[in-house]
Amino acid sequence: MDPALASVRAPREEPALGPRTVRLAAIAVLIGIAGGFVAEGLLRFIGLITNLVFFHRLSTALVPPALADLGPEVMAAPVIGALVIGLMARFGSPAIRGHGIPEVMENVLHGDSRIPVRLMFLKPLSAAIAIGTGGPFGAEGPIIATGGALGSSVGQLLRITADERKTLLAAGAAAGMAATFGSPVSAVLLAIELLLFEYRPRSIIPVALAAAAATGVRIVLVGSEPVFDSLPIAQPSGSALAAYVVLGAIMGLAAAGTTRAVYAVEDAFERLRIHWMWWPALGAVAVGVIGWIEPRTLSVGYDWIEGILSGELAGMALLLFVLLKFVSWAVYLGSGTSGGTLAPLFIIGGGLGATIGGAADALWPGLGIEPAVAGLVGMAAIFAGASHALLASVVFAFETTRQPLGLLPLLGGCSAAYLVMLLLMRHSIMTEKLARRGTSVRTEYTLDFLSQVPVREAMSRDLVTLRADQPLGAVRAWLSSAAGGATHQGFPVLDENGLLAGVVTRRDLLGPEADSVLVRDVIKRSPAVIFTDNTLREAADHMVRERVGRLAVVTRQQPLRIVGIITRSDLLSAHERRLRMGDQAERLLAPTVRQRMRAG
Repeated sequence: MDPALASVRAPREEPALGPRTVRLAAIAVLIGIAGGFVAEGLLRFIGLITNLVFFHRLSTALVPPALADLGPEVMAAPVIGALVIGLMARFGSPAIRGHGIPEVMENVLHGDSRIPVRLMFLKPLSAAIAIGTGGPFGAEGPIIATGGALGSSVGQLLRITADERKTLLAAGAAAGMAATFGSPVSAVLLAIELLLFEYRPRSIIPVALAAAAATGVRIVLVGSEPVFDSLPIAQPSGSALAAYVVLGAIMGLAAAGTTRAVYAVEDAFERLRIHWMWWPALGAVAVGVIGWIEPRTLSVGYDWIEGILSGELAGMALLLFVLLKFVSWAVYLGSGTSGGTLAPLFIIGGGLGATIGGAADALWPGLGIEPAVAGLVGMAAIFAGASHALLASVVFAFETTRQPLGLLPLLGGCSAAYLVMLLLMRHSIMTEKLARRGTSVRTEYTLDFLSQVPVREAMSRDLVTLRADQPLGAVRAWLSSAAGGATHQGFPVLDENGLLAGVVTRRDLLGPEADSVLVRDVIKRSPAVIFTDNTLREAADHMVRERVGRLAVVTRQQPLRIVGIITRSDLLSAHERRLRMGDQAERLLAPTVRQRMRAG
């Protein structure tokens, strides 16, 4: 180490990776393994309750209630389950209510990624009761929330930072999704797009390893076959690809309508003058009635997703099923029960996509549209629009079907849905609830502008320095004169060799010390410096840590030879270039806008 560095307070060097990341990755693998078993356990528990309630037998097989011999008594099952959930929410934890993922996002943003340990048990239990008694939800939302609670609980037992705890939370959530669908890559992308709010190696690597470990557990317990069987997809023609993009735009409209409908139902329940504990039971009445009319709307519905993608469900019967599923899901979820959004959205989007694709194929056979592919695009596109998780939606549809030729239609359709949804709604189905609570969640990731600008480009080279051997009296006289650096609040102090001895403020110089005291005697600590090749982000962080408003700028070769100074106002001024670039873009677009207005 350069001896000169020992006499200054240089910025902290942050390595991209280190032993802590390796340790965190090892812990994440263990969480991923545990998450794989938790996911399988919850699915089996849902199967157990489903079999007890609808088939009156002991079995953990996940079977749809529609296969049972159902009568009017089926209407009572969801209501009984909802009453139990209401009691659990009131006397256990209100946090079990809701979609699952928005609550995890809120803990990441405002709770230092601390999820109460009891939720690790109450959330899956309440979800299993809701789904097992006929709730029209998928198990993946509660499993993701449970995995996140597992990761957060482990993080709370360890001496780690809030950022590291967030990584473990995201690792647990990704493990839950990967174990449910055998989709590790889309699970990692979902964590990036909805939970991590960053893209850095120290967070991505643990999350990816956790998802891989959970998928490995699933392969051991269940097998490696794709979750959804679908018809083989052929290479789409140009006209078919264009049609799938248009279909994606329609799914964007459906995503916006679905999101608004769910929250309209929530608003309606909020206006009721009864305790919220009873709301799920009221919502369950709709579930029971619709379930009696169309039993396929009950419970998870993964089999019906497969039926849509394989072409077994089609026509008006499929459209009616989708509409009834939507009403049942929207009413029950809006009532505040414990449920999820992924599987219902897949069914709604897949059914709409397959129906529209079938109609388009009948009307315009030359387009080359395949209803099953349209169903796949619809399934992924409505989720991409509703959740704002574009990449996760595309990759998820591929991983769960293993149809590589579907990637191009998926990318086009999901992108169109995402575009339309953003034009219609600022918030997603996941973040609308948080926005209503006053939390604006932005999932747009851009490189920090300050991290792109080196200190040497923003520092001031017009230095006003003091000599260490100057008496305070002379300096005070100079300060009171017309040329006394009235705009400066801090002054670098140089020794007899012209090297940096410290930094003093105007307050230090005007203190109670006698005029005969030398400037070097009022230096209170070693100088805080920043190197010319550091970024403005590093300079800002260093100012915060040192609690100073200015930093002496030096080179790494000569850490005591000051070449400039950087202040807080310099950091703000650096944004001028960014704003100027934005203003230039607006000026370039303005004539085009005026021309269109004149043409209109």
